Amino acid sequence: MTSRAHAFDDIRLSPDHALNRVQRLALAVGVLGIGLCSAGAMTSPTQFFRSYLIAYLFWFGIALGSMAILMIHHIAGGAWGAVIRRLLECGTRTLPLLAVLFVPIALGVDHLYTWAQPEHVAHDAALLHKSAYLNVPFFLARAVLYFSAWLTVMHFLNRWSLEQDRTTDPGPGNWLEQLSRGGLLLIGLTVTFASIDWIMSLEPHWASTIYGILIMGGQVLAAMAFVIPLAALLAADGGPLANVIEIEQFHDLGKLLLAFVMLWTYFSLSQFLIIWSANLPEEIPWYLSRLRGGWQWIGIALILGHFVLPFIILLSRDVKRDARKLAAVAFGVIVIRFVDLFWLVTPAFHPAEFSVHWLDLACVVAVGGIWLWFFIWQLKGRSLVAIHDPSLPQAA
Repeated sequence: MTSRAHAFDDIRLSPDHALNRVQRLALAVGVLGIGLCSAGAMTSPTQFFRSYLIAYLFWFGIALGSMAILMIHHIAGGAWGAVIRRLLECGTRTLPLLAVLFVPIALGVDHLYTWAQPEHVAHDAALLHKSAYLNVPFFLARAVLYFSAWLTVMHFLNRWSLEQDRTTDPGPGNWLEQLSRGGLLLIGLTVTFASIDWIMSLEPHWASTIYGILIMGGQVLAAMAFVIPLAALLAADGGPLANVIEIEQFHDLGKLLLAFVMLWTYFSLSQFLIIWSANLPEEIPWYLSRLRGGWQWIGIALILGHFVLPFIILLSRDVKRDARKLAAVAFGVIVIRFVDLFWLVTPAFHPAEFSVHWLDLACVVAVGGIWLWFFIWQLKGRSLVAIHDPSLPQAA
């Protein structure tokens, strides 16, 4: 056991690893996407801000979901979390970049939200009633507050993780556990309010008390689906984590992916059943606009792709214990996560009929290219294994 633990010391990404090529490709694709988005922003600024919001929410969800899973690991422990811990930490360290990438949303508030358009508010009693909360200065101030909280938690999660690498003293591990207990509560509160501000207020006459939890469930699922293919790539034959991540850990990650798929389904079905059973005129229109005009086919695709298929496939023990097959399922979940966000956001702008614009693809490529380049750059800066994580010997 001692010799195996020694082999975990400071494992770095080699210069010839495939992720280096992925990083260069991501940067090139991101720059190309930015060029296309710039052209689209000049010809159709409102569509640009709408498409950018979806793309931003998708990549932001992976970063914040990584933070939530990381803190769950610090509290619960387990080899499953120890072997992907540095991938999750890298995900959290993209939050400063995402804070900068929030600027276009801040600049496009009046293009996105009717409550930010005085001509609409002046003739809408409901918007006038909500204007004490839904106004541009307060919206921006809350965004600053959210990012301040997330960046503070991110800073200490990564700082104390590095300190744990340098010592066998249990202190940093205990600090991480205590921070995570409060951090999860903080994440729950801030993500709930951010979900209301950034997504639910696109339709300010509609409200759902479970909406924040539904968004959080999607973020955690997206983060888990993102790190599984990465872990499989790093643990492939000749990879830097080939001697670290074993079949048992992939089996555990597969079981967690299945659990998060079921959790997202439970939240989604709960919201639908509550609104359907209440049958209130102010709540039903949200689903009506998403279940007609072509949007119903996206809804059916979500039922099949976001629940039925991954649920059936992940029931297989063999799939969960095969890194390549599990990575393929996880990649499919990532794709359907974007479809889900598209279905949540776009009908707010086009409730009558299905609509898709080339900027929807250009924006997700632009933001994703830059985000992935930054993620891999962060990944190369530290050891791929948290050296003194007490759960690591169990992984061996």
